[in-house]
Amino acid sequence: MRTLALTLTFAAGMTAAAGAQAQQPQESFVTIGTGGVTGVYYPAGGAICRLLNRNRDQHGIRCSVESTEGSIFNLNALRDDEIDFGVVQSDWQYHASQGTDRFQGNAIEDLRSVFALHAEPFTVVARQDSGIETFEDLQGKRVNVGPPGSGARGTMEVLMDAYGWSMDDFSLAAELSPNEQAQALCDNNVDAIVFAVGHPSGTIQEATTACPSVLVDVTGDVVEKLISENPYYAEATIPGGMYQGNPEPTDTFGVRATIVSTADVPGDTVYELTKAVFENLDDFKRLHPAFQELTREEMVSRGVTAQLHEGSQRYFEEANLMDAVQADAPQGGQTQQDGQAPQGEQTQQ
Repeated sequence: MRTLALTLTFAAGMTAAAGAQAQQPQESFVTIGTGGVTGVYYPAGGAICRLLNRNRDQHGIRCSVESTEGSIFNLNALRDDEIDFGVVQSDWQYHASQGTDRFQGNAIEDLRSVFALHAEPFTVVARQDSGIETFEDLQGKRVNVGPPGSGARGTMEVLMDAYGWSMDDFSLAAELSPNEQAQALCDNNVDAIVFAVGHPSGTIQEATTACPSVLVDVTGDVVEKLISENPYYAEATIPGGMYQGNPEPTDTFGVRATIVSTADVPGDTVYELTKAVFENLDDFKRLHPAFQELTREEMVSRGVTAQLHEGSQRYFEEANLMDAVQADAPQGGQTQQDGQAPQGEQTQQ
């Protein structure tokens, strides 16, 4: 009898232990591809991971970030299953999902939108002594056009094509990464740097503080035509006084930073990531100045140019946010299923 009692006690203990173990979620790992460490994409990915990892004991998902070359790199990495999520410009999200521009005939058919982030004006910063006052003045100058694979480089090339320019129109076309540009500008190795970025930007703060530098308007008929013909572009204004030596607002155009994934990433994973950000949005907004003006409604509609992932859509339905998604749909729709893309939004930072 004593032996039987011990056996039953041991069995009960094993059953309880197995039950407790069964309650622990199986751990999985996800990676977010971002951008250079001095840009906004890297801290954006870090902020998302921080919020997702808070409840790792409940959902079992461990999130990490990877510094990359930017939007186009991240899209190709998603295609190759090298990352699970990517931060990308809304224009390159559109091209990748539709198979246009750089992705002509090579669409990422399983690309999915998760949600949108901050607006990103296309930004040109020039040395004050360079004589550059307009975008057209870049001809014949030493310009950092950005590294291949970055969304900013891609947008710069789109703008150059619209002007009928090639790299030969510059006396130097540098391919420096974002964390090298400010020093190159102030060391007089280039006359201007160009990139799409959320504001305030650490790179621009570094450049305008370390040497006399000016933000340059990117406006005119060519830019207006780009905006009118492409639903992912919109007018943008960088407020005056944000950077040293630049008291007046700077007019340009821009896109929006977005989080994307693929249909292969489980819906539960995307749901938990979306929930972590949206239910802690005030905390998220405090993690970088570029996030301060974000609203839930804009994050589900603005710049969302590919089909929604079913995981994020499930959360939006639970949070009663689908009205904001549908409200944008008649102007172009939030999914590929509509066969169109959203209209450009006014992006002011």
